[in-house]
Parts: sequence; structure tokens; C-alpha cells
Amino acid sequence: MKKLKYVLPALAAAVLLLGGCGSSKGGELNLYTWDGMFPQEVLTGFEKETGIKINYSNFDYDEDMLAKLEETKGGDYDLVIADDYIIDLAIQEGLAQKLDTGKIPNFGNINPLYQGFFYDEKNEYTVPYGAGIPLIVYDQDAVGFEITSYEDLWNPALANNVAIVGNYRVIDGIALKTMGESFNTEDLDTIRAAGEKLYQLAPNIRLISDSNTQDYILSGEVSAAFMYTSQVNTALAANPELSVAYPSEGLGFGIMAGFVPSQAPNADAAHAFLDYILRPEISAQCFEYIGYYCTTKTAEEYISEDMKKSLIVPDSVTSGEIIQNISQDAEDLHAEIWKNFQNQCN
Repeated sequence: MKKLKYVLPALAAAVLLLGGCGSSKGGELNLYTWDGMFPQEVLTGFEKETGIKINYSNFDYDEDMLAKLEETKGGDYDLVIADDYIIDLAIQEGLAQKLDTGKIPNFGNINPLYQGFFYDEKNEYTVPYGAGIPLIVYDQDAVGFEITSYEDLWNPALANNVAIVGNYRVIDGIALKTMGESFNTEDLDTIRAAGEKLYQLAPNIRLISDSNTQDYILSGEVSAAFMYTSQVNTALAANPELSVAYPSEGLGFGIMAGFVPSQAPNADAAHAFLDYILRPEISAQCFEYIGYYCTTKTAEEYISEDMKKSLIVPDSVTSGEIIQNISQDAEDLHAEIWKNFQNQCN
């Protein structure tokens, strides 16, 4: 997922179980994530209801968070929200503890579409808090046909009329998807074949940009764009008449999730906060604020009508895959293909 740059600090002591067997209120919650991940009214509401003070600390990059957890041996912080791939490393290093879902009565509110992935296959350690899904946004009047798949981007009618983001694993990945392959295949012959397919897309590419890709479709410079979640939502907010395609070959996901460090000073407060933000109404507030896909199924009915189009994945979408680390040989081949593709686009 194209990473947000957000976060929150640390705390200690307090025992609280929401939704059942409670005990004394108060104490502190040391929350560690990127800046700006929660609306203030949600943080204030939790503090007022529970008496637990939130110490909000932030990091800029996932790697900074992991280094801090390694330094403190899983201590200092009660709850961390970070990206999927770094959570995988934290769990492997023993820096995360399994959740006590008995202390999270609202755990069942999570949309299963965002569970069961490589970093937490059994859903033992994490609560998803937003997903990024790169999608195709297009002007149907200008394009002249309905786009339903990655394959449609290869249509000769789109010659010199498509903008794409500059993440080579994502773009190489959509070529793999048109062949029915995984984003994460390590078969070098398959990756080479996908490269040949990708080169055929070059005549349709007008520009490659990771920043403000939405500006080019909003200005009319291109008629279709393959963009990150935040860019998709910005484009739709500026021009609700644009169409969105959820490619039929399957989506690429990036997921942010919360986990409790292995030596959290106040794990009970962390569980209480996770349960609080899984309440449907509270979740809806959070997702309207952060602008990423809603990962709480029961919150969808509370999201305002004008934002549902950009925050809720349709029920018809059931397939998705997260891009993961692969072998160095496969990674190097992707990089070589990407360089050749860029040269052809120029």
C-alpha cells in the first residue's frame, strides 16, 4: 500500500474490559502509529468513556517503528498500527502477542475480506484498520467503453491515454494478473512472460507518476488512470462522474492493522481501544476521516452516502492478494523489466 505517514505515543497501567466483565477504569494507553490516524472526537470519546488517557506517539516509516520495538524488546507501547509486511516481521521476531478476542466483543464486526493474509493467516494477532486497493479510474465518455479488467488497459483505443503509478511490483503485477498468475510468483519464466506482456502496454502509457496521479485524469490529459487509494478518492471527490473499475482478475491489497506488542505495559487498554474502534458508528467515523477502505463490515451502513462509493468495496469483489517479499532473483528480474518498460514508454 502506498504508505501514510502517521502515529501516536506510549503509556502504562490500567485494566479495562469493554462489553462485559469490566474492572477499574483509568490508566493510560500508549498508542504508536502514523500521525493523524484518528479523528480527535474518537480519541476524546474513548478517554471520556473509559478514563484511559491516550498517549499518541507517531513514526514516519514502518521500519522506524520496528526498530523501536526491537530496541524496547516489545515494550513501551500498548498498541501499534502499521502496514502488513512490517507486522509480519514483528510477529516473526516475537514482538507481538496474540490477541485475547474475549476482550474484543466486536471482533466479529471485521470484514473477512481483509483477514487471513500472510502476516496473520489465523487472525490471531491483528485487527485490520484500513486497506489500500489500487484501482482504475476512468472517464467513460472519453474512453468510449466500460473498463472491467486490467486487460482493458491494453485496448488500442487507449493509445497514449493512460496514467499509472510508478511502483514496479504493482505494475508488473497487473501484467501477471492478466495471465492468471500471482503477484508473488517466483518463477522466472513466468515473470519474463509477464514482462513481454507489459511491454505491449507501453503505447498506451502517457505518463508514469507516483505523486498526484489523479491530477492528470482530472485535467483531462488522460482518460484512464491506475492509481493508489488516496488518489482514487481524491479524484472521485473532485469529479463524482468518473467511473471506477474493480479489475475482474483480482485486486492487490495493502492492509494497515493494529497489534499489541509482546511486552505491552497495558495490553488490556489496547484491547479496550480495539473493541471501541470496531463499534460500527465509531469505525465509520474513522474511515471517513482517514479515507481508506472500510475494514469493519458492520460500519458500512453508517458511512455517509456520498462516501460509500470510495470507502466500501462492492460485495461482488471477493478476490484479492497482497504483494509480498520474493526471492532476490525474482526481484531483480522485475526491476530489469521495469527499467525496459519505462524506456519503451519514453
